[in-house]
Amino acid sequence: MEKKIHHTIEYLTNVLRTAQEEDGSWHYCFESGPMTDAYMIILLRSLHDDDEELIKILVNRLLAIQNKNGAWKLFKDETDGNLSATIDAYFALQYSGYVDEQDQLMVRAKSFIIKNGGLTNAQELTKVMLSLTGQLPWPIHLQIPIEFILLPRSSPISLYDFVGYARVNIVPILITSNLKYHLKSSRTPDLSDLIVQRQLNEETSELSRGLLTTVKKEINKLINFPKNLRSLAFENSKQFMLSRIEPDGTLYSYFVATFFMVFALLSLGHSKNDPLIAEAMKGSKNLICQTKDGYHLENCTSTVWDTALISDSLQQAGINPIDPMIVKAGDYLLSRQHYKYGDWALNNSNTTPGGWGFSDINTILPDVDDTTASLRAIKDLPSVDPSYANNWSRGVQWVLSMQNNDGGWSAFEKNTDNFLISLLPVDGAERIFIDPSTSDLTGRTLEFLGKDVRFNTAYPQIQWGIQWLVKNQEENGSWYGRWGISYIYGTWAAITGLTAVGIRKNHRSINKGVNWLQSIQNKDGGWGESCLSDIYNRYVPLHASTPSQTAWALDALISAADQPTNAINKGIMQLIDSVHQSNWKTEYPTGAGIPGAFYIHYHSYRYIWPLLTLSHYRKKYL
Repeated sequence: MEKKIHHTIEYLTNVLRTAQEEDGSWHYCFESGPMTDAYMIILLRSLHDDDEELIKILVNRLLAIQNKNGAWKLFKDETDGNLSATIDAYFALQYSGYVDEQDQLMVRAKSFIIKNGGLTNAQELTKVMLSLTGQLPWPIHLQIPIEFILLPRSSPISLYDFVGYARVNIVPILITSNLKYHLKSSRTPDLSDLIVQRQLNEETSELSRGLLTTVKKEINKLINFPKNLRSLAFENSKQFMLSRIEPDGTLYSYFVATFFMVFALLSLGHSKNDPLIAEAMKGSKNLICQTKDGYHLENCTSTVWDTALISDSLQQAGINPIDPMIVKAGDYLLSRQHYKYGDWALNNSNTTPGGWGFSDINTILPDVDDTTASLRAIKDLPSVDPSYANNWSRGVQWVLSMQNNDGGWSAFEKNTDNFLISLLPVDGAERIFIDPSTSDLTGRTLEFLGKDVRFNTAYPQIQWGIQWLVKNQEENGSWYGRWGISYIYGTWAAITGLTAVGIRKNHRSINKGVNWLQSIQNKDGGWGESCLSDIYNRYVPLHASTPSQTAWALDALISAADQPTNAINKGIMQLIDSVHQSNWKTEYPTGAGIPGAFYIHYHSYRYIWPLLTLSHYRKKYL
């Protein structure tokens, strides 16, 4: 086995060395389901931007990932298909003009949509898209008065109780829904025969209705504002969007947010040829990557994330920090460190910028996970060039400053956890609208602070983080991870974080976590968890092993074991075998975005996590 480990590490190292870009970064695809491809086709046709080459390649990808029953899935083991994904793709293919509505698969897709309740049963983003294109009336619960944007942060609920990535979608939706705007022409398909029930599915609880009533009452208190309150709200909403446009023209570097922004600008009177819209389209068109099923439009790039993780994994594999590959990666990452104040400063105003974001173009949306990943990757650069010490220090201070009052860490913004948001009548509101502390962020931050900054339990901030993790462990010993799938991801982050800061390996929480991981090991030695876990909020086995989830589970077990166990050795052999495979298990999405609506297959993960885990095994046991 020792020989196989050495050879696999060497193989993965060589694969990554040859894939590095000239600027020192790694560009791997951030692949999701049909939503972004479909929305781009819809946007191009709506704007009469007849970029036929782009439309054709996106059509080809949608057709390539369609299932035999006509539906589209977000992940392989999703039952039958996903209604919203199928509506998105079906509408886009019709709008493209390149697919016959009477094609057998299109007929099956239509049947699937009707059988599953039709357009009014779709999830929120799809309903918004359908409203924007004149297929559905605007949902009542999305018609929150635009004056909401003006509510002060002292109100029971305000715009800034939402996390930033939600805000940049909410604001353009508020603009267009308040104006009841839609863009429909003779070219727009008519999906009225897919409306099974005439009323939108808008069941709301008494609590959510009470919250919306509270919002309206707070708006009525704005009596000191000028008479043109509504026009002021629209102008503030527009300025909100414009101030968050990235250098490539996209909103917050996200395509879906940019899609909504374009419609919002049109609803405010901007022409289709407006420079703002032209730049937004130009930036969006650059988000193309290649998959085995053809070209795909990414929601954003994952370049900083991939580059940071790859550089660190290569260094863990024994590549010298002064190797040109590592130095070039470090130079790239340093060029992407943030110097601007973004929305993260709303609850953290006394801290100097110093974080990193996820995508290549990101300049105002740093997050804790990308920052600790980047700092891991550049930790030895100050020894190469002392001037880098300041970059390192700024980054570490930023991470420390982002700890929440409850002791944990969240992804994007500090203390953005107003529980009232969870009362909104949107599925998964508590996970997509706010940014509370999570096990994966808290665990990975502790792992960084313990391993790379050399903090331990003597530091109060470490103690608070430990207390948060212990308190938030599930009864079965696992932890839920927000940004990966799901309980394997969270448990890996928690265990490696706790051990890195000096928690003894026989600690009750670690023992429970280890026992849980061992209890769900597959017969082939690997691990695999379904995206259904993220939907149902409980562990759902995949009944197959994926490279990233196997690597996460093994890395956790290795961190907690002084000697390799039978479970570890069996898992290592399975992991080595998976490195050379190429099938649905190596392509299964293990990144989480929107519960039940958006999952990510990171093309880099099949290299990063096996390399890191095998390197940790070799370093500790061989």
